[in-house]
Amino acid sequence: MSMAIVNNGTLQKDGIMEDTVSILLVEDEPKIRDGLKDFLEFHDYAVSEAIDGLEAERIVRENRFDLILLDLMLPKISGEQLCRRWRQEGLTTPIIMLTAKGQESEKVAGLNLGADDYVTKPFSLEELQARIEAVLRRTRPERTVGQNFLFGDLQVNLSELKVCREDQEIEITKREGEIIRFFAANANRIINRNELYKEVWGESMSELGTRTVDMHIAKLRGKIEKKTAEPEIIKTIRGAGYKYEL
Repeated sequence: MSMAIVNNGTLQKDGIMEDTVSILLVEDEPKIRDGLKDFLEFHDYAVSEAIDGLEAERIVRENRFDLILLDLMLPKISGEQLCRRWRQEGLTTPIIMLTAKGQESEKVAGLNLGADDYVTKPFSLEELQARIEAVLRRTRPERTVGQNFLFGDLQVNLSELKVCREDQEIEITKREGEIIRFFAANANRIINRNELYKEVWGESMSELGTRTVDMHIAKLRGKIEKKTAEPEIIKTIRGAGYKYEL
């Protein structure tokens, strides 16, 4: 199977475009850069590389990414300068800074420059992946859940608009699929009706919107929840909204 990363950060396999998370890795140390690249690609991220600040600046001008992993101490242009410059120019791409500096003041300075998170070397690869996923959940929830994923004890197939529990297959509507996708991408967080209506329906909340959300949640629960006293997948948080817990 042939594979290539194209300009918009999607992955192309045998001519078929597949949506994936694209990451720019900016790191001047070859061993660290190679190790991170191998790890990220193993976890199905599309990775581009830059070995110094000048190259990173050029690549960002020519390409779009979902996330930038940015080393603080870089040749030619430092990570601090890049982060400041990108934010001043209006770049909204999430940035996680990688650095050997561990002092609290350095972390605060990096976040004040516009970084979304800060990881101090040495760090575990599992920690880095968790931080990447957390940042993406906050900034690009629709890119962190694909067409097939687990939702509670259900296997979801959005391309076919079906969910399965053991041998039972349940058909869902496109809207119900978008609701499931949004909850899955925002697991362990309370979602209020206004946010859900805005993200799934693309409209601002109204009195009608409140009833619409509750009606769709009730109908979806009727399809996917087991017959228990309280919903186990999409839980009601009284006075706040709904929550899906991993």
